[in-house]
Amino acid sequence: MTPSPPRARSAVESAVEARALTAGMTLREKVGQLNQRLLGWQCVERVGGRWRTTPTLHEEVERWGGLGALYGLFRADAWSGRDWNNGVRPEERAEVAEMVVAEVRSASRHGIGPLLVEEAPHGHQALGAGLLPVNLAVGATWDEGLYAEAAAAVASGLRADGVHLALVSALDLLRDPRWGRAEECYGEVPALAAAMTSAVVTGMQGGGRSRLLDGSGVGIVLKHFAAQGEGVGGRNGHSAQIGSRDLQELHLPAALAGVAAGAVGIMAAYNDIDGVPCVANAPLLTGLLRDGWGFDGIVMADGLAVDRIVEQVGSPLSAAATALRSGVDLSLWDRSFARLEEAVALRPDLERVVDRACERVLAVKGQLGLLPGAPRPAPAAERARETAVLSQWIATRSVVLLPGTGEDRAREALPVRGPGEWVVTGPRAHDVEAMLGDYVPPLAEEERVSIAAALVAESLGSEASFAAVDADDVSALAAATGVVVVLGGSSHRPYGAAFADNGASAGQTAADCGEGVDLSSPTLPDGQVEMLSRVRRAAGGPVVAVVLAGRPYVLSEVARLADVILLAFYPGPHGGRAVADLVLGRTQPVGRLPVTMPSAPGAIPVRADERLGAGDVYRDVAEPVLWPVGAGGGYGRVDGVQVTALRRADVVVVELEGHVAEGEWPAEELAHVRALRRGGHAWPRAELVAWRRIRAAQGTRFREHLEIPLRDVFLPPAELAPLARATTDLVVTLGSARVTLTLADEA
Repeated sequence: MTPSPPRARSAVESAVEARALTAGMTLREKVGQLNQRLLGWQCVERVGGRWRTTPTLHEEVERWGGLGALYGLFRADAWSGRDWNNGVRPEERAEVAEMVVAEVRSASRHGIGPLLVEEAPHGHQALGAGLLPVNLAVGATWDEGLYAEAAAAVASGLRADGVHLALVSALDLLRDPRWGRAEECYGEVPALAAAMTSAVVTGMQGGGRSRLLDGSGVGIVLKHFAAQGEGVGGRNGHSAQIGSRDLQELHLPAALAGVAAGAVGIMAAYNDIDGVPCVANAPLLTGLLRDGWGFDGIVMADGLAVDRIVEQVGSPLSAAATALRSGVDLSLWDRSFARLEEAVALRPDLERVVDRACERVLAVKGQLGLLPGAPRPAPAAERARETAVLSQWIATRSVVLLPGTGEDRAREALPVRGPGEWVVTGPRAHDVEAMLGDYVPPLAEEERVSIAAALVAESLGSEASFAAVDADDVSALAAATGVVVVLGGSSHRPYGAAFADNGASAGQTAADCGEGVDLSSPTLPDGQVEMLSRVRRAAGGPVVAVVLAGRPYVLSEVARLADVILLAFYPGPHGGRAVADLVLGRTQPVGRLPVTMPSAPGAIPVRADERLGAGDVYRDVAEPVLWPVGAGGGYGRVDGVQVTALRRADVVVVELEGHVAEGEWPAEELAHVRALRRGGHAWPRAELVAWRRIRAAQGTRFREHLEIPLRDVFLPPAELAPLARATTDLVVTLGSARVTLTLADEA
């Protein structure tokens, strides 16, 4: 009989053992399990060609008789100062991780290892690790299955490196394009954010946390909880001035989906809700998250978030006690949380709360094989090549084709076919970093492929060739068959830049997106529209604008000047090849907007699900929406769309029929349904309740249906106003077709 392979402990087994271990620990040991004060890259150094731990780690481990967690051991970027010359290389990471874990285990009376925690908002922020396009690009795919595959591949790489917990942006909703962290959101649609959050948890941890049990995945800490995207004025970490209804309808669905999928960690955000900081919000972190939803993992504070409330509550001890009582289990870099021993001396009843938090941290460690006697699972298989393939496919499927000067001109411009000599130019044509987004390591030289380089290389041997030229080369622009102009922003932070104490950008920066880079006006960087105007005047053929973005820019002038636009939300390290494939017609654009694109800076924010729309409000902006959620086109075209809806038992079935135009290209469209539910006390919002990718061959008819639960179609009786009847407008969009069906509840 073949013995079963070793496995980590289940959640139940881990909780039992955690309780027993906690009972035998000193107060100092318990408080040590709740701390994550150190910057991991400062805890190891290379000496004589070999890595060793530093006195920084030795002193912390000796102080606590162990260690709760260590952040950023492998982080490589401008803030950490780690690069390819002094950072931990891919082939070294597993050994370095084992060295650190072994040292901490040996210092612990109980043989407890530390949680190694790494940033992975869209791939691991480490040298040579697998990177994905940013979340805003993931949202533009509307394909949670593809995302789950990519997340699974990233998790395999993390676990092979010895990592236990991945910090993953998932819970933020893009409510204001001025916010610098817009790129970390899946978009503005709560249902889409919930679907993607569920996908990333399932991909990284496996269904039922199965990948934790077999050692092939990592635990996930979802950030940021809650309503961080609602910061007033798009200002990072500022007040979320919303009521309980908007909090529940907009910002909680993703978190609930993540908890339901089994996430082992939730990160409490910087912002306050109605004046109460999230790290001090017991109704949120305990009443809702644990008591209401049954969350059984750990709550980690965002970096220095506990220390930030010292000014509010008056002292470090009060800040630590407040966060602990509210539901924070594990701090991040905070000094105040390390003083919980002093707080317990003043308030002995706090030790029970320390015990509870310690049990939660140890229970997660048990599920990851870090408690004494736990079997060590076989090392996870590295899936770097699979990650790269999936990353490029997400990039390809996330690019959104948007109209410029007219549909006919757009069809003439793309895809580039037939004999011709095209040119590529623009401020981002050769800029690799502009495709990556925030929270990324420096790329290896062989990975650096810009859009210009990809177009030139991929067009070799084709009838249509590409050459890179300067935007001021008027004669080259005039002689070219057509011009691709690469515009947009960047979240790149160079080595030597200034940083805040939590790693966010500080002071002036060339970046126009990313953490700490909020803008008062979400427009393209200075001079880009003027440059595009000069190119338009000089060009003898069609002009294609490729826009790299980490936020919804105001692109009204770009739409006026370019014949067609390819909008690429930071597409990642393989974005150059992805854009080249789309331009050259090797595949077609299928991305669709996960956000509303505003038409004017002064009209923001505008959103698809506002209770009262912004149209015909501003006297100086007739239509504040340039393109709505779901907008985008492809090279194939759907025509003759017909929509019907009928009620069957506890669902409403929406039937979609249409045909695909004859020609070279099949069609792939996004069908999405919004429900405007009337009859209640609150103004209704047009909530997205269903969507589906529809694929059909050219020259064929298709018939698809979507089933929508009645609970998502009609208001429940308890929410109806007196004498009101529940009615709903279902707004169905498929390609250029938009149909509104009005239904009445028969109950």
